[in-house]
Formats: sequence, structure tokens, C-alpha cells
Amino acid sequence: MIPYGRQDIQQTDIDAVLEVLQSDFLTQGPVVPRFEQAVAGKVGARHTLAVNSATSALHIACLALDLGPGDWLWTSPITFVASANCGRYCGAQVDFVDIDPRTYNLCPEALAAKLKQAEVEGRLPKVVVAVHLCGHPCDMQAIHALGQRYGFRIIEDASHAIGGRYQGEYIGNCRYSDITVFSFHPVKIITTAEGGMALTNDDALARRMDLLRSHGVTRDPALMTHEPDGPWYYQQIDLGYNYRMTELQAALGLSQLERLDDYVARRNALAERYDAALAELPLTTPWQHPDSYSGRHLYVIRIKRDQIALTHRQVFERLREQGIGVNLHYIPVHTQPYFQNMGLKQGDFPEAERYYSEAISLPMYQGLTDEQQDMVVNCLYRVFEK
Repeated sequence: MIPYGRQDIQQTDIDAVLEVLQSDFLTQGPVVPRFEQAVAGKVGARHTLAVNSATSALHIACLALDLGPGDWLWTSPITFVASANCGRYCGAQVDFVDIDPRTYNLCPEALAAKLKQAEVEGRLPKVVVAVHLCGHPCDMQAIHALGQRYGFRIIEDASHAIGGRYQGEYIGNCRYSDITVFSFHPVKIITTAEGGMALTNDDALARRMDLLRSHGVTRDPALMTHEPDGPWYYQQIDLGYNYRMTELQAALGLSQLERLDDYVARRNALAERYDAALAELPLTTPWQHPDSYSGRHLYVIRIKRDQIALTHRQVFERLREQGIGVNLHYIPVHTQPYFQNMGLKQGDFPEAERYYSEAISLPMYQGLTDEQQDMVVNCLYRVFEK
């Protein structure tokens, strides 16, 4: 089976992890800060905070922005549930904005229309989570302009997008957002096994997230209520969590980061090969905005159902039967039972639902060979010929 995604582990990665295993620190040592500094230097953010997952990063990002009961978080319905759940963890209400039919990201025009109505109703969002689906950046300049007008804060969920660029600059520099989040899950572009990161240019937000990721505990005398009792002393000054990244994870990430640009270049080369090879089939290949350079975490095709006799499910299952590990990213979040229990329903976001009825994620990872990709393409041709 050719999987839809897979990590690339090389000897340099193994050596980096072994070095930490033989060192004095397995956690809370010097490697996590080195990894954070390396990512900050790469993407151009002032502060980077490594955590144990991108979900944790989203959670502390929402908390740092003071999201809570009575507030609203809006995001895209085409994303993993974590992009919405982070709002619920804080006690906020969650709503969605329909997607752009070409990029599959949150649509700025739909956002503008929804904000106009929400202003009249007195239910403007406090936070908007803009998800860079597949590694393709949202129209952040347009979303930022709306944020300035309507007063909401912005989180970039760039879990798919490290190494990608927007307007010629690396995603993660927070030029148009308060906080950006990366994921380092094994199927993402670089991995720390599990892990994530929150990035910001705001000193106060960075301090708050630093506390929240480690139990709300500080050893900084400047933050304490009185002079330390001694060199052993610490204070809990907030209710935080154990969201820290280990030294082992950071060592793996630091090693992988050296190959980031090569990984993204290979993924884009594979995307170009797919574009050319699939041009004659009854499907839509991904569109990339000229202002963008996608991280290409995923390669999503959309079948043209009116031009084929097979159903969406039949195409998916026949590819799986031929050893192609296709997947579907994602089931619209508003159709999940948990969110439907809050009043959301089928039909609320038609473009997202149309996408779901047509989308299939093809294998896309840096270790995918040309020969394996040709097998994927040949299988697609056989399925459509039948």
C-alpha cells in the first residue's frame, strides 16, 4: 500500500536523538530552546514556543488571547476538528465560515459578509482561526484587514504549511496574525514524532503561552508576588498545562529542519508531475494562488461527478483496492454530531459540503518516488476507464 503521507527518517535524525538519549537531559534541557531559535530564525518570528502537539498550541493560543465563555471563535469547516475544538476548550462558542471554491480555505468574501451580519446581531467573533489547508496559505492580507475593521484576533493554523510562503515570505512570520501554529506530526512536512509550535511577535502573548505550556509555573522573580524563598523557589501564577516538548522530539525536529526547503521543493515537484499527468482525467487538480508557494502537505483532487458513472465512494474504494492509500481531508466539522448538537446542520456551508462530496487526497510525501507516483496515476486512469 502506498500511503497518503509518510515521515522521512534518516541516519542524521537517528544520531541526533541518540545523542540526546546519552545526554543529561531528556526533557527541559538545551535542545528545545535550540529548536525554537532555529524555527524562529527560519521563518522570521520573534518568539517560538515548542509544545507536545499542534492541538496544545491552538489551546494555549486561544487562552493567551483571552478567549472564554461568551466569546465566539470562527474557523473553516474543512479542517481537522482541533481547529474548532480549541475554542470549546476555552468555553467559547464556535461557528464556521464557508470555503473558497478554488483554494478550499476560509473564503474572505464569505467572512466579510458574515461579519457584516454578525455586527448587526452583536455576535462578532473574538478569534478567527485561518487554516492553511494542504499547506496553501489563506488570503491573510484580506483576513487581517477585516480583523482591523471588526476587532477580532487572528490565529493561523499552519499545521500543514511550514516551509510554505505567502507574498514571498515564510509562513509563520505572523505579519498578518497574532499567533501562528505549526504541527510536527509524522505525516506533516517535518516531524518531531508528535509535537507542535506556537509563534508570535507579541512579547506579552509569548510570556503567557510560555506559562500556560508548563503548569502556569515560573521561576522568574520579576513575575512572583514576593522575593523567592531561595534558589529552589517557584510560583504557580496561572492555571497551566503540561504541554512541554521533550528534548528527544526537539532533536528530531532540529535535524529535520535542515531539510525543510528540500522537502517542500520535492513536494512541489511531485505536485507539478500530478498536475501534468492528470490533466486529461475528469477531475480538478489543486489551484495555487500566484502570491503563494504551498507547503504541499496534501494533494487533493476533486472528481467531476457529472462526467463519470462512478460515485465518489466507488472511486475511493477502487483506488484503495489497488493499493493506493488515498484518504479524505476533511469531513466538514459542522456535520460532526458534537457540533450538530449545538445547532449546526447539514446545508449550513454548501461549498464545504460540495468539496467533501468530491475530494480525495492522493499520496504526497517527500519520499514518494516517481515510479510510485506513476503507479498512482495509472491506477486513476484504470478506475476512470472502467
